Amino acid sequence: MLNFDRDRFVRIQSGAVSIAGEARTLMRALLADGVERLFFMGTGGVQLLTLPAIELAKCYSTFPVSAEYPAQVVLDPPAGLDNKAAVVIPSLSGTTKEGVELMAFLKRRGVRTISLTGHSDTPIAQEADHNFTNFAEDDTSSESFYLQTLLIVLALLAERGEYDNFDASVAELQLLPGLLADAKAAFEDKAAELAATIKDETYHIFTGAGSVWPEANYYGMCILEEMQWIRTRPVHAADFFHGTLELVEPGVSVFVFKGEDRLRPLADRVENFARRYTDRVRTLDAASVQLPGISQGVRGKISPVLLATLLERLSAHIEVLRNHPLTTRRYYKRVEY
Repeated sequence: MLNFDRDRFVRIQSGAVSIAGEARTLMRALLADGVERLFFMGTGGVQLLTLPAIELAKCYSTFPVSAEYPAQVVLDPPAGLDNKAAVVIPSLSGTTKEGVELMAFLKRRGVRTISLTGHSDTPIAQEADHNFTNFAEDDTSSESFYLQTLLIVLALLAERGEYDNFDASVAELQLLPGLLADAKAAFEDKAAELAATIKDETYHIFTGAGSVWPEANYYGMCILEEMQWIRTRPVHAADFFHGTLELVEPGVSVFVFKGEDRLRPLADRVENFARRYTDRVRTLDAASVQLPGISQGVRGKISPVLLATLLERLSAHIEVLRNHPLTTRRYYKRVEY
C-alpha cells in the first residue's frame, strides 16, 4: 500500500475508541452538575467532522446539541452559552487561533469546556476543563474525530437513558481500527485507478445525505480545494435538484456518497439522475465495506468513518500522481488574514 503504516493507523484509531469509558463518566458528571446544553465548536474542516454525531443526537433526543463557528461565537454568541452549557472544541494542532480565542471567551462566561486534541502540550488542551488527547495527523484525523465525537454523543444519550446499547456498541467499535485498515487494503487498487482517472480534472460536484453529507463537504473543501487546489461544488443531496442539477452535462464529475441510514434514498435519487446526463459519476458506498463482527445498528452510525478511511487512500495516490503534496499551501497559515 502506498505510504501507509498499518500499525500506526490502528494505534491512532484505537486511541480514539479508548475514550469511551471516560467520556461516559464525564457526561454523567456534567449532567449531574446541571449541564443542559451541548455545543460543538470546531474551526474549518474539523467542525464538519462533528456533524454526524450532532445529527445522531437529534434523532435520539430532545437534549439540545448543536454546532457553532468559533469565530462567530466570540462576536455574537448564541443564547444559552452560560454555566449550564458545555462546549466540545476539537483541534488537531491544539493551537488553532480561533479555538484559542474561543477558549478564553468561554472561560470568561463560565462555560464548561472539553477539548479534543492531537497534542496535550497545547493551549486548547491545557486550558480546557477536560481534555482528550489522541495523537493523530492529517491522514488519520478524520476517523479519529468522527469516532471521538460519536462516543461523546452516545455517552450523553446513554446517561440520559436514551441509548441502551452503549457497552455493546463500544465493544464492536473496538474491532473497528483493524477492520478499517483491512478496508483500506481492499480499496487500494480502486483508489489508485480512480486517482489516475481524475488527476487532471479541474472540477467536481460532491453530494451526499445523512451522516455522509459532512464527509462529502469535507473532502471537497478540505482535501481537494485546500490541499490540491481543485475547484469543487459540495451540495447536499436534498438540495441537488434545486440548482446544482443544471450544471450536470457530459464530462462533469459527480461524486455521490452513500451511507447506511434512512437518508440513503436521497443519494440514490441523485445518482440515478446524474448517470443519465454525465459519464463521470463516481459512487462511494459505505455499504460496500466488509466489516465482520459489526452489527447493522453500529454500521449505520459509522458511514462517514468508512468513507473517510477509503478516501484517504484516494488522497494518497492523488498527491503522488499530481506531484502536489497534501501539505502544500499558498495562504493557510502562510500569510496574515
